[in-house]
Amino acid sequence: MPLNGLGEPPGEQTLPALFPVPDPAPSTAAGRRVSTRPGAGGNSAGDPASPGGGPAPPEAADEAGRQLVFFGAETAEPTLADLAGLLAGPGEVVRMGGTARISVVVDAAWRVHVLVAELAQRGLAASWEPTEDERHAVRTSYARTLKPLAAAWLRGAEKRPPAGFHLNGRRLRLWLAAAGAAEPPGFLLRLGVADEGCWEPVGAALAAVGVAGELLDPPAGGPAYLISGRRRLRRLAELVGDRPPAAPASAWPERP
Repeated sequence: MPLNGLGEPPGEQTLPALFPVPDPAPSTAAGRRVSTRPGAGGNSAGDPASPGGGPAPPEAADEAGRQLVFFGAETAEPTLADLAGLLAGPGEVVRMGGTARISVVVDAAWRVHVLVAELAQRGLAASWEPTEDERHAVRTSYARTLKPLAAAWLRGAEKRPPAGFHLNGRRLRLWLAAAGAAEPPGFLLRLGVADEGCWEPVGAALAAVGVAGELLDPPAGGPAYLISGRRRLRRLAELVGDRPPAAPASAWPERP
């Protein structure tokens, strides 16, 4: 279903119904497990899609006294490079001529609302359609501006994180919106089933920003990284920022 550049459907078309209806304002507040938590080290060099990176420095207080986190979702303007967060998870990128498109299949209507709004903030038109397994496929339009991201992530037809790949709050926010799920007492960040070559470098990038996770294989409910422990869950919540209005409270990490 096509959407305009503001993330709204044209004419009579509507986004998927939300169940339950979202709050009017964001909240403030048997298989084997493989791979232990990745090491905390990371490459401080930026990846080809975005400059900068490396482990996050200490927090800084804003003028109102609220704690802001460097590399958090609220400390920088949205950019196209943030879409690397979708590719760290189950997102896909394809090229066509001098353009590229990013897509991701999500399991709930609220995710469509959040992703369409996030893409619109970055100047990308988007479309969505239901899938045969009762999920939703969200796609950007083909755009020349996405070509550098595709060039950085594609090795032929295979998706691989570029050298120096790192995560930050805005990238994690998109990943969580597309494929994050509460797994009490922890939180899952789901990965692409066919992207096994991405799992290890993505895990290292999680560790570098203070949210090291345990890699679960498909029989154990993955592929996904399980983030657990009070400190790591607090860090995740700080990085991704406030819950979007469309997201159920139970689907977003609670900020302290």
